[in-house]
Amino acid sequence: MKNDRRRAPKGGRPRPAKTTKAAQKGAQKPAAKRTPRPSPQPSPTPPIDETPRTFRLGVIPGATPGKWVDAWKERMPHVDIELVPISVAGQRPALDGLDAALVRLPLDDRDDLHVIPLYDEVPVVVASADSFLMATDRLTADDLADQVLITPADDVLGPLDLPTRAPEFPTIATTADAVATVASGVGILVVPMSLARLHQRKDADYRPLLGGRTSTVALAWPREKTTPDVETFVGIVRGRTANSSR
Repeated sequence: MKNDRRRAPKGGRPRPAKTTKAAQKGAQKPAAKRTPRPSPQPSPTPPIDETPRTFRLGVIPGATPGKWVDAWKERMPHVDIELVPISVAGQRPALDGLDAALVRLPLDDRDDLHVIPLYDEVPVVVASADSFLMATDRLTADDLADQVLITPADDVLGPLDLPTRAPEFPTIATTADAVATVASGVGILVVPMSLARLHQRKDADYRPLLGGRTSTVALAWPREKTTPDVETFVGIVRGRTANSSR
């Protein structure tokens, strides 16, 4: 058999094997250098308008915007907030002179308004503190049979369809006066719980009315007045943080 090994010349080193063209083509080329891409930059934050001004918020009786007002003062220290008391009867025309308002639904002429329902209030029966109706934790419509139901002129619930009877005296003007009347032992009153708390007295008490008509509190403002300040307050009401996107 022939020996295929290449013999080195005498006194020298073995000759290197010849590199074929195929081997040259298969040799790995050095990796091309990549140019690093610039990291994405955050979009510029629009400048905050710190022009001194006032945000006017209408508030119906019983509404409690305290936590939202506190959040506003923390987030918008350069903008004063003014709480403007408004009546439920006059809440719609009052909106035209306000930035926004906490109102009760239903609200007339809503076509040119933005309205965001916030929460429903439980109705309660208000009566004298020593009334037998206050001996239980809650009441039903049947418990009110033949009771004199006082409906003040500023009533916010409307017809209740209860087995009660109307009083034989003139309509009482305000809820506060109606609470004073029932505290004396004359009749009962049905109102949203916040109004019972607003006009609470030692000689009157209240109990939830199961199945009674609720009252919805909402935030409303004119569509044409959707300003950055209004959007900020809407975000606060909805629980968005200062860094949340709209």
